[in-house]
Amino acid sequence: MAGTGEVQGAGRILAGFTLERQVHAGGMATIWRVTREGTALPLLMKLPSLRDLDEPGPIVSFEVEQMIMPKLAGVHVPRFVAAGEIDDQPYLVMEEIPGASLDARLGGGPLPAAEVASIGARVAAALHDVHRQHVIHLDVTPANVLFRESGEAVLIDFGLSRHDQLPDLMAEVITAPMGTDAYISPEQVLRVRNDPRSDIFSLGVILYELITAELPFGGTSSQAGLKRRLYAEADPPRALNAECPDWLQEIILRCLEPDPAQRYGSAAQLAFALQNPGQIALTERAARIKRTGFVNAVGRWLHYATSSPTAAWAVSRHLDAVPIIMVAVDVDSGEEELAFELRLAAERIFLSEKSARVTCVTVRKTSHVTLDPGVDAGGESQYMRHLTDLKKWARPLAVPAGKLSFHVLESPDPATALVEYAQANEVEHVVVGARGSSTMRRLIGSVSAHVATESPCTVTVVRVLETDRKPGGDGGGSAAAGQA
Repeated sequence: MAGTGEVQGAGRILAGFTLERQVHAGGMATIWRVTREGTALPLLMKLPSLRDLDEPGPIVSFEVEQMIMPKLAGVHVPRFVAAGEIDDQPYLVMEEIPGASLDARLGGGPLPAAEVASIGARVAAALHDVHRQHVIHLDVTPANVLFRESGEAVLIDFGLSRHDQLPDLMAEVITAPMGTDAYISPEQVLRVRNDPRSDIFSLGVILYELITAELPFGGTSSQAGLKRRLYAEADPPRALNAECPDWLQEIILRCLEPDPAQRYGSAAQLAFALQNPGQIALTERAARIKRTGFVNAVGRWLHYATSSPTAAWAVSRHLDAVPIIMVAVDVDSGEEELAFELRLAAERIFLSEKSARVTCVTVRKTSHVTLDPGVDAGGESQYMRHLTDLKKWARPLAVPAGKLSFHVLESPDPATALVEYAQANEVEHVVVGARGSSTMRRLIGSVSAHVATESPCTVTVVRVLETDRKPGGDGGGSAAAGQA
């Protein structure tokens, strides 16, 4: 199945790479710091352990990582450099991410809630990025999370991962649950490997560990112990750390739901919640100080005992079904017809994607050159006025409160602020209104045109057709919507 290439030592050259120093030796592979003439990028080489060829796990895991790494790109994964054929001398060379893993942050007691949320949001953003590239990590642990000097989380070790457009070699060869015991999701225990919400569960375990300094389910490795995860629940974080805020407990316990359908629909939605704690709709989870009891555990056990695990959609289809929809509302425009049609368009999109989250955003335009007072002549907060007007606009929306949030941005450039918000929050669909044409708007370009051109996602532009407006603006116009 694989070559038996000579074990390499410091100073040896393999495929043009010089082995400098061994930095890790594990049961599945060894990792070396290597250099190559003409390459300034710091590099690591992974060599699979071939000591026991009767055990397929290490070599299959290596083959999986060799398949997946070249297909991944972006700031949230190490840059792929080179790989050696599995039937000759297998190796994998990638960018070295300097610094310690998240594992190094553990052991010193609970972290402050704000720090936990910041770490969690960055890891969730990394997960969403690889999910969009058709990959489910399936081994999200503190040891497999690094951080770039610029702050972004980087996921490493894709040996247990699943790419929904490639053969699942691990499932074909290994019959036991795959993953790190303390972080494995309930569906992984049942050998369901194609649900991106498994990674959300594992990140929930990490968040729990960061805020309590304890693991929610211990570190059991027995089959019976792992199967308890199908119906058992963890002690609420606030039972172990009274400093855990209710919003963070709400997030963590939702991530740890045994049923994937009860977790966040996507890692982007989880990142959004962690970055916007004031927008979280609290449920009974937030107030728990003890487990919900024996009856609920029995109910969960019966659910799994009487049903078969179902395969999730392909990752890309799943993410398409749980988008974040941003509605950009100009509360200062005074165009009631446009506001009405924008609301209708937002409702239509949400009703077609009921697992979506809708975020309503408006921009309070500030001055480029002068200090903005933030209050009007009567002393009223401009921020609060915009927030109140935004909520008033959204009041008729047929969107449940738990799926709706509101944000007032402050910027001298509304279009850029909206685009940057969409980028930062992994927005999948922007709905924006286009005001009536004018000479000035044609000369300098409209906000809606800028948003449609620059946003990294689908954009629906809603406008009221001028020819159909009734005199006096009584709401009798018709609307046109187009996607960009």
